[in-house]
Amino acid sequence: MATLNVGNLGEYLREQRRNAQLSLRQLADAAGVSNPYLSQIERGLRKPSAEVLQQVAKALRISAETLYVRAGILDAERDRDEVETRAVILADPTLTERQKQVLLQIYESFRKENGFEIADGDAGIGPGVADGGDSAAPHETAG
Repeated sequence: MATLNVGNLGEYLREQRRNAQLSLRQLADAAGVSNPYLSQIERGLRKPSAEVLQQVAKALRISAETLYVRAGILDAERDRDEVETRAVILADPTLTERQKQVLLQIYESFRKENGFEIADGDAGIGPGVADGGDSAAPHETAG
């Protein structure tokens, strides 16, 4: 009862780690968390914070939002479209990281304008994105 979707999250993380051909220790090092802590997450004994999930997602090169849904941080039904939109943007290999962040900023500003707020702060999408910061102008191009 105390561990909501954590077992599901752990199984998913283990599968993603194995697909990336990383040992538990390698992933723990890459994510900046302890090996025992990561092991407990994979076994469903611990529920990690959004910050830890973001670090693990980055180390695995997968969407943090996907992990948030698996961990029960984001409501899967209510936020599915938003998560999918963000995941598609983040996964596009033709865009630079800067272009992805600018697109996410624009997307978030339109959502706010239409009365939709992102769940749980910035949900790990980068600095300035959730608060509508103007750290990057849409007309700038990389390269």
